[in-house]
Amino acid sequence: MILIDSHCHIDGEQFDADRDEVVRRAKDVGVSAMLNIGTGDPHGDDFRKAVAVVNKYENVYTALGVHPHDAKFYDDKAENHLIDLVKSSEKVIAWGEIGLDFYYDHSPKDVQTDVFRRQIRTAKALELPIIIHSRDANDETVEILTEECSSRSESEEGKFRGGIMHCFGGTPEMAESLIDLGFLISFAGNVTFKKADNLRDAARVVPLNKLLIETDCPFLTPVPLRGKRNEPSFVVHTALFLADFYGVEEEILANHTTNNFLKFFGLSL
Repeated sequence: MILIDSHCHIDGEQFDADRDEVVRRAKDVGVSAMLNIGTGDPHGDDFRKAVAVVNKYENVYTALGVHPHDAKFYDDKAENHLIDLVKSSEKVIAWGEIGLDFYYDHSPKDVQTDVFRRQIRTAKALELPIIIHSRDANDETVEILTEECSSRSESEEGKFRGGIMHCFGGTPEMAESLIDLGFLISFAGNVTFKKADNLRDAARVVPLNKLLIETDCPFLTPVPLRGKRNEPSFVVHTALFLADFYGVEEEILANHTTNNFLKFFGLSL
């Protein structure tokens, strides 16, 4: 199978000791590309590290954007820093992960909302697709994306270039609304968890031509490897699980998710 990990964090400190081996293990099992998601302090070196890491490896790309946990730190200086990094490397292919997280509320809800809208508009101006994080904020996320990303929102500020709802954790209705807006839906290793019936209910309404798979490593290690540090090679287990869930051959699931990613970003292997 040829697979793509559409959302990982291999620039994190959890991989500093063996990053080369992690990338090699992924390629050995057929993971031919990865999208690393930069997160962290928008005023420090975290995002520079994300760019430096992906510049080192073939077919490893990155997205840059301020996570809702860190929305309280987002300002003009942070935005200009990220824009400069976007322009510094062709390996930066998306803006994110951005969105809302009302589970932890590490940043005030009104700040998260304002920064979410601002980053969507910045991504549109840069003609970059967006990577979305949403937790305990289904309705608010759909409302903002509908207002900011639908065709009626287009203006001289820029055109919406599509998006990915990463680590989907919403309802079937949310998935359908986002697909209508032009989003791909990505499932992580938690879709394999025994008690994740809600995620599988949502997966039932996602057609194969709108589906992506991811690890979100080092988090959400899939069954049967729970308890271990997650890494891109483990996306194989999510692929196998979803192939069985959809009732298709493993290669068919792999081909769909890989081609969806490549077509979405205009990439080739």
